[in-house]
Amino acid sequence: MIPRYSRKEMSAIWSPENRFQTWLDIEILACEAMAKKGHIPARSLKRIKEKAGFDIARIEEIEKTTKHDVIAFLTSLTEKVGEDGRFIHMGLTSSDILDTSLAVLLRQASGILIDDVQALLRVLKAKAQKHRKTLMIGRSHGIHAEPITFGLKMALWHQEMQRNLARLIRARDTISYGKISGAVGTFSFVHPSVEEYVCRKLELKPAPVSSQIVQRDRHAEFFTTLAIVASSVDKFSQEIRLLQRTEVREVEEYFAAGQKGSSAMPHKRNPVLSENLSGLARLMRSYAQASLENVALWHERDISHSSVERVIAPDATILLDFMLHRFTGLVRNLVVYPERMLANVGMTKGVIFSQTVLLKLIDKGMSREDAYRVVQKNAMKSWNEGVDFQRLLLEDGEVMSHMKAKDIEEACRIENFLSHVDFIFKRVFC
Repeated sequence: MIPRYSRKEMSAIWSPENRFQTWLDIEILACEAMAKKGHIPARSLKRIKEKAGFDIARIEEIEKTTKHDVIAFLTSLTEKVGEDGRFIHMGLTSSDILDTSLAVLLRQASGILIDDVQALLRVLKAKAQKHRKTLMIGRSHGIHAEPITFGLKMALWHQEMQRNLARLIRARDTISYGKISGAVGTFSFVHPSVEEYVCRKLELKPAPVSSQIVQRDRHAEFFTTLAIVASSVDKFSQEIRLLQRTEVREVEEYFAAGQKGSSAMPHKRNPVLSENLSGLARLMRSYAQASLENVALWHERDISHSSVERVIAPDATILLDFMLHRFTGLVRNLVVYPERMLANVGMTKGVIFSQTVLLKLIDKGMSREDAYRVVQKNAMKSWNEGVDFQRLLLEDGEVMSHMKAKDIEEACRIENFLSHVDFIFKRVFC
């Protein structure tokens, strides 16, 4: 009974039509279960299923008086069904319908988000394989460290999104619980078999124990997971922004023909997609915070969570769907500049080889403290004076008393940093 939606139809999940149809499905399933127990005559069930329907305009009209959406829905439904409408909603409470339907809608939305992440994973894998050996500088604290490859950076993102995929699947499972247990969850006027039947038909599990509601720690886990996924997109987008800076310019968002970057400066090509995604991630994290506030409700329930969820459930799922779709296109069309990456690797005159020289000196018998001191001395001189690091080492008597020119040459090979790239790729893409 759960329809499949494509990405472009995420908003349709949260439409009044789909919401009321889900409510109607639950009410009819409950009637079917009660009929199996002999609580509803078979002929009445048949007429209910034949006549049941809803009119959104009529529901809205009734709600102006009732100030209660579920009662307005049930009143409209009974108007259509007639006398047999008295069997609808027997022993149930509004939250039985609201919470069970919310689980259905969040499952539908989760399916689209999972598909989105899988699409992004395919793009990241392709980009990683293409740039497996594309050399670039690795940075710590924003400062040049040692070389990596751009493919490794993409592999790192791919691995993080694999974890996010697993999180989304777990979150979908956590949220896939319904309850048809009555006013305070005690099954006082509805048999547990009704809950089991309804949930099974909706691909949900019965909450093992509930109050009047499904407990909101489940929802908090779901929305926090969405915020984690969005934060990963934020992290990746921030990296693209940093790498697109004029001083770095190792990658660049695709800039389409006719696109404009600034109303004042015609030369500008700004990372606007990445900036947009970083901003939206902040909004996503606020939704997670709101869901956490919903966990603590009064006694068996209050409805302070309801107004929050009516905003964050559609907004968060639609927003993350948009973010994932946008970022997938951004990565697919990302412009990479290998030549600039290589030039940046050489920017610091070879000081990036300081660790390999350090280890070589230790291997030749120098103490770690002395080796660190002499390597740092030459590295700082190279930094300050713009002199080639390897040349300074060859001119340093203390270094040369432990090493030969061939040793220094071997220590200053880029290949030293790349010997295990294929090993890492096998672990990521096995």
